[in-house]
Amino acid sequence: MAVPGLQLADLSIGQVFPNFSSQTSEQSSEPPAEKTHEIGKCREWRFEVAFGSTVEVKLLRGTAEIFGTELPTGHKFTFTGCKSAIFTWEGCTLSVTGNPTVEYTSEETPMTSYSNLHFALEKLRAIAGDFPVAQGPRVMIIGPEDAGKTSLIKILTAYAVRQGRKPCVVNLDPKEGMLSLPGTLTATSFSTIMDVEEGYGSSPTSGPSPVPVKLPLVYYYGLESPEGNERLYRALVSRMALAVSSRLSEEDANRTSGCIIDTSGFISQTTGYDLIQHIVAEFSVDVLVVLGSERLYSDMARRFEDRQGTVTVVKLAKSGGCVDRDEAFMRTARETAIREYFFGEPKRTLSPYTLTVGLNEVNLWRVGEANSIGASVLPIGIEDTQALLERTTPTSLLQHSVAAVLHSEPGDSVEVMAESSVMGFVYIASVDEQKHYMKILAPVPGRLPPKPLVVSSFPEPTASLVG
Repeated sequence: MAVPGLQLADLSIGQVFPNFSSQTSEQSSEPPAEKTHEIGKCREWRFEVAFGSTVEVKLLRGTAEIFGTELPTGHKFTFTGCKSAIFTWEGCTLSVTGNPTVEYTSEETPMTSYSNLHFALEKLRAIAGDFPVAQGPRVMIIGPEDAGKTSLIKILTAYAVRQGRKPCVVNLDPKEGMLSLPGTLTATSFSTIMDVEEGYGSSPTSGPSPVPVKLPLVYYYGLESPEGNERLYRALVSRMALAVSSRLSEEDANRTSGCIIDTSGFISQTTGYDLIQHIVAEFSVDVLVVLGSERLYSDMARRFEDRQGTVTVVKLAKSGGCVDRDEAFMRTARETAIREYFFGEPKRTLSPYTLTVGLNEVNLWRVGEANSIGASVLPIGIEDTQALLERTTPTSLLQHSVAAVLHSEPGDSVEVMAESSVMGFVYIASVDEQKHYMKILAPVPGRLPPKPLVVSSFPEPTASLVG
């Protein structure tokens, strides 16, 4: 594919993301106050930090962990735009610099029940290690929105890694990205610690990383909820399950460690129960953890009653530290993830490359739009014909959108393209329909590969990204 021009960072970060500099330039000249917190054993210090603000935390004495990942003594961690918690089994002293928007210490935490679940999974892993053909636990976490599913996933993953395991973590919630941008489904094997400042860690980039880089397998869904295109979602779940099963069979450490699956809060509604059953079947789930919903636990226990001994349904309480994240918070989080993928963050800045590409040279597709009626209410004998992907042409409406570059060829069928993994992402900075070209930002230099590009309305372009 011919590329008219290639320049390094034609567009500055301030032009594309005008709010980026506000996180660092509007700091007070006075140093923030430093406070010391004494946290008793089996207690949790919960805190929230707004976007644009920073809070530094350092463990002075004792032991403490963030979602299962142990904190080293004397090391300073910086947090921004997060809702988090630091738990201690034996008691600790924390030094906190900055002003969290919310902070308090809780005596009531579900960490004992969460650790008990971890030890139960360890027993299953030990049994799998004794039998060459046995599989480690395949755990799936379900529950309502903001019930703490992802936090529990992090805890179970961190504890397994600390035991020397290599669990495969699968994210089937397109609303949030795991080592990738929102709108994707991902899976990766964890054998090293997670970055406590970034959650799982940021998306793999060309820049240096303070923790070992984890390279995820990524599929592009491009919608916020599984109901947006249920046909595509089911196809990607099946494809992901095949890839994960192949990964788990490669070596004994992966086989015995098993996998842990995060899910969307949507499928915990009654309309999503069939999707739960689909995921359980595709991934051969044998432990189904229901978090924070008595009704959902009762419904799942009845649904899988005939599979006792094959699927174990476990009920866990929701942590009192879970808080609802409003749409404004989630929107800012998505913008931040996109910005950091291309430009990095204050401690690790990146310089994206600007490509000028002719409109007639782009093989552009869009995720199929939702039908006006759901597949479940279609007449008997009529199949859901919702398109997986639809061919589209570049217009100015695509400005400030993110496009996924697929591991596929232009001549492949729609089904093959839709189920292809993601090579990377580009950002459509501008589209000039009169001159028939567009400018895109890419994280690495070189020509735009002749691969299909897929766009969608999620993550959505926003006013804050328009220069």
